[in-house]
Amino acid sequence: MNNLQKFAVELGLAPAPKIAVFGLTTLGFATAARLLKGVTASGAVAGGAVCFLLMLGAGWGGFAALGVVFVMTWVATRVGYHRKLQLGSAEGRSGRNVGQVLANLGPSTLAAVLYLWLQDPPLLVAMSAALSEVAADTLSSEIGTVLGGTPRLLTDWEPVPAGTDGAITWLGTLAGLVSALLVSLVCALAQVISFHDLPLCAAAAMAGTLVDSLLGATWERKGLLSNNGVNFLASASAAMLGWIFTR
Repeated sequence: MNNLQKFAVELGLAPAPKIAVFGLTTLGFATAARLLKGVTASGAVAGGAVCFLLMLGAGWGGFAALGVVFVMTWVATRVGYHRKLQLGSAEGRSGRNVGQVLANLGPSTLAAVLYLWLQDPPLLVAMSAALSEVAADTLSSEIGTVLGGTPRLLTDWEPVPAGTDGAITWLGTLAGLVSALLVSLVCALAQVISFHDLPLCAAAAMAGTLVDSLLGATWERKGLLSNNGVNFLASASAAMLGWIFTR
């Protein structure tokens, strides 16, 4: 047993050859994300780190869930892009930077790392719920902005212009629900979570999107939180609720 294998065993990680495969897969994922302009150069580095840690904690299921989230959000950000440019809500053409990647994926990564350490199965539900929330939040916003009709604030249900922080639409909410269920289903099919936990995972994700809308309509509009801060707290809320629901 070489030093790398001993290190892996001591930390409770996968065997060294498997870690090497994870590393190569991570490199391929980060490169593809950069070439597709889903992330900036710094975002690719952060995304690669996230990918590797998710795979250490949840295996190939973690990679599958992350891959689905990336594809769904990448497509959604490009729907009605010119309209979003007019509204000032379009994502940069070079993709998400390191701050945006960590704000969205930090909570799920932390849950995966904690599972690697504690081996507590509800932490995998927390990870899955956080990933599902990222997909739900992005699709509800991106689809709702251009196709959802008149947005309304969650706080007082008043109609507001498209692209307003904290505003929701019925179509956007439906798109978010479908995406949350899809990511949760992928996690269940990949045996990251059980099918029994699938509804709880999706419910936690949708609760996280409500937190996102509430914070966007209040603290973000008042300048007390940045968009990255809102995204992090929303994803963290989904993770925490997923963990609580399954305990």
